[in-house]
Amino acid sequence: MWLPDIALLNPKGAVGLSELGLMIHAVEFMLIVALPVYFLVFFFAWRYRAGNTKAAYSPNWEHAKVDELIWWAIPFEIVLILGALTWSSTHELDPRAPLEGGAPLVVEVVALDWKWLFIYPEQNIATVNYIAVPVDRPVRFDVTADAPMNSFWIPRLGGQIYAMTGMVNSLNLVANEPGTYEGVSANYSGIGFAKMKFVVKALPQEEFDSWVISVKASSKILTHEEYALLALPSIANEPAHYAEVEQNLYNMIVAQFTERALHSAHE
Repeated sequence: MWLPDIALLNPKGAVGLSELGLMIHAVEFMLIVALPVYFLVFFFAWRYRAGNTKAAYSPNWEHAKVDELIWWAIPFEIVLILGALTWSSTHELDPRAPLEGGAPLVVEVVALDWKWLFIYPEQNIATVNYIAVPVDRPVRFDVTADAPMNSFWIPRLGGQIYAMTGMVNSLNLVANEPGTYEGVSANYSGIGFAKMKFVVKALPQEEFDSWVISVKASSKILTHEEYALLALPSIANEPAHYAEVEQNLYNMIVAQFTERALHSAHE
């Protein structure tokens, strides 16, 4: 691709490509105004310089109806086009909208201090700071937090979504190329924010299935007690895997804040 190898400019998924296309189209329309303005700035500075005696001097000139129509009509039309483009793209890129490609893989995401927990409810496994997903299969990330508000973002695959306590925000993405991508926290959340990163591995379906089997061979189980230890603040955690997840753990994480709020309201 002719663009530099920057994550946002070289996406590896359909959602990221659509977002890149939207950004490029928006910049192209804005350049219709910006480029002539920059050209005219330098042209007028050269054309009407003090030493150019051939330039027309019109000190009493006030306005020209045709000229004013042009420089008001063109930006107005561009704003209308950008508005229509943004409106339609916003609905098309709704993070909650399911993607084509069959039933999605569900990954439940919990933002902690300062690490990410990923639970695979269908496979009944969990990981810390590591995600594996099948290539070309949609993935639905159900994102919540058990710590200060955060933001879940995989730049190569698409936009971010906020992680907040007591609620679940869904983000649908897909990886269309095998590879290893970086995931980050995009919302400042304290001293460990800068190192709150995770690895995303996009694998062919067969390799993903083998990875699930290897995780299930682990001896670690994510119980409520183990989760309580994991939730304690820590920085730069190495990836970890859990062969099994205690039933209803994710729902407990989400609901605990609702229960606290209801308890406080009754006090």
